[in-house]
Amino acid sequence: MDKLAQMDTPVFWAEGHPGKLDRENWTIEVTGACERPRSFSWDELLALPQTEADGRLTSVTRWSVRGVWKGVSLSTLLAEVGMKPSCKFIRFWSVGLVYDTSIPLATALREKSLLVHSFDGAYLTEDYGGPVRAFIPYLWGYKSAKSVVKVELMEYYVPGYWEQRGYTDSGEIEAGPVRDINAGGEIKAIPGGDEVKF
Repeated sequence: MDKLAQMDTPVFWAEGHPGKLDRENWTIEVTGACERPRSFSWDELLALPQTEADGRLTSVTRWSVRGVWKGVSLSTLLAEVGMKPSCKFIRFWSVGLVYDTSIPLATALREKSLLVHSFDGAYLTEDYGGPVRAFIPYLWGYKSAKSVVKVELMEYYVPGYWEQRGYTDSGEIEAGPVRDINAGGEIKAIPGGDEVKF
């Protein structure tokens, strides 16, 4: 059992759990406002420079889990495809192309904004967005799309799955209580506005 499961981290798929996914044959298409649109295979993703970020995934449903997330920084990915100056937003699509969400380019370029495949040294399972998910610790978890199959470099903003259903477009973390999964669900207060740390 992986660590996220051991800690009883909630499992939630708005569009329905995808079931077993093929990690070894996973591909992520990167397209849109870039000079060299392409698809990255699982092996090609692993061959890119790898980054680790100690940070928290914090859900709008008021829980937060901390660990070391490992993958490829979005800045590395954008450099690989030759991002055009006209790019203003990064749009993620989950497997099945039902779920999508977008973040500002400035957030995508921050140090801990990654496409991750591992949590605390183990590959992510499908329950928690494996084989590869977005990790954007600066915003609510619905901006950290699970099981990403497509990344679009956008010149304009498009509301995503939850944004169309009333969640904020900004995804800004709001002050208030959250359950710290690492502390057995203990209720803690967060100030909101940026990356959750406690």
